[in-house]
Amino acid sequence: MPPEKIFKSYDIRGIYPSEINEENIISITKAIFKLFQDKLGEEKQLKIVVGRDMRLSSPALFEIVTKTLVNLGAEVIDIGLSPTTTFYFAVFEYGYDCGIQITASHNPKDYNGMKMVINSSSGLIKIGKSTGMEDIKKYAIDGVNPPKKDGGKITVHEEVLKDEAENALKIAGNPKLKTFKIVSDAANAMAALYLEELFKIIPGNLIKMNFNLDGTFPAHPADPLDPNNVVDLQKRVLAENADLGIATDGDGDRLFFVDEQGEIVPPTIIISIVSQELLKNNPGETILVDIRYLLTPQKNVEESGGKLSITKVGHAFITEKMYETGAIFAGESSAHYFFKATGNGESQLPVVLSVLKKLTETDKKLSEVREELKRSYESGEINFRVKNASEIMEKCKDEFNDGEISTLDGVAISFPTWRFSLRTSNTEPLLRLNLEALDENTMRENKEKILGLIEQLAVKEEGSSH
Repeated sequence: MPPEKIFKSYDIRGIYPSEINEENIISITKAIFKLFQDKLGEEKQLKIVVGRDMRLSSPALFEIVTKTLVNLGAEVIDIGLSPTTTFYFAVFEYGYDCGIQITASHNPKDYNGMKMVINSSSGLIKIGKSTGMEDIKKYAIDGVNPPKKDGGKITVHEEVLKDEAENALKIAGNPKLKTFKIVSDAANAMAALYLEELFKIIPGNLIKMNFNLDGTFPAHPADPLDPNNVVDLQKRVLAENADLGIATDGDGDRLFFVDEQGEIVPPTIIISIVSQELLKNNPGETILVDIRYLLTPQKNVEESGGKLSITKVGHAFITEKMYETGAIFAGESSAHYFFKATGNGESQLPVVLSVLKKLTETDKKLSEVREELKRSYESGEINFRVKNASEIMEKCKDEFNDGEISTLDGVAISFPTWRFSLRTSNTEPLLRLNLEALDENTMRENKEKILGLIEQLAVKEEGSSH
């Protein structure tokens, strides 16, 4: 029986082999299949895409998942080694019923897990807390056994990466690009595959760092949200006199940029660039951003004639909100980027192309574009391991009750020149603070004020400094 804690808000994730292994993944797969049947009907033979990342445990888990699904009567569409974005693309673009991706994203090497999606006429439905994860958990723990059917088989679908790269060019408007020198650190993980494919069909000098797939992550953890993991890329961009750098995470669904000066470009700037490009041909459409940072994308979207809508943090929630609002694009502060044109799932290649198109057409450096689009000063995410997160958030509502209060996701409070968001993590036992202001002094002063309040109220977990 799998432990309850591996069933997260928007995926399944646990330590291999103590929490997820070759034995309990059978009951998890049967549970996922039962949910697919619940949503899509028991009578049809389901066409289920199955992909995997490069983790050491992934081949064995992949084999058992595919064998279990075939035994249940499904047609497994085997796309093999694939970034999560490629997996989403395959399910949506080719019209398959649903899919399972075996990956633990940016988690350390001893983890593995699964992401699940169902296809629909309006786009992908990611399986998370509000779309079936609780059912999967119950089915897996109860040991559900869907009836076996004959006719199960495996069909190998090749050239998905090639199709994904060509589709990205269409989304970006088939731009004519200058030849840029680009350093990319793939962290020995899955984005190496789609970046290599893209640079087969566009001009550019791609300087590769850590492009050999290795589930032990020998260079550094595959999490570019931690600035320590981007340091080598920043140094290499400067050493090569490159135009920009690209850093990606473990399964390729997050992507960060470094400008030619070696500075990390905030995702809100990238959101603004992509939004501007899309709104040129789609005036008046909706762009989604998460609750953490709004000021820069809001101003740029409005200036480009678009409408901004705000969503909770979390990739499954964002895909769901895109489905509800009809948004053409969504950007998250953790560098997930979503396109209606790819079924409301993450897609990173159109983001790369949009940035290169902007640099080509303006003939400016990325640092210059960044300064032109910057509308606010951001604190960066500050995390606290505390036992009384709810109490702290309630106290902040009392303390700052003269601001505009949102409880969409934790608590976010806005004033004319600054705002902050305080929320608990969907994936870790953390309280997260993000703050932004129209000028740097206002940002720093209010950050110190809120940090002081949190320190004063916090009942800390053992071993935590923040």
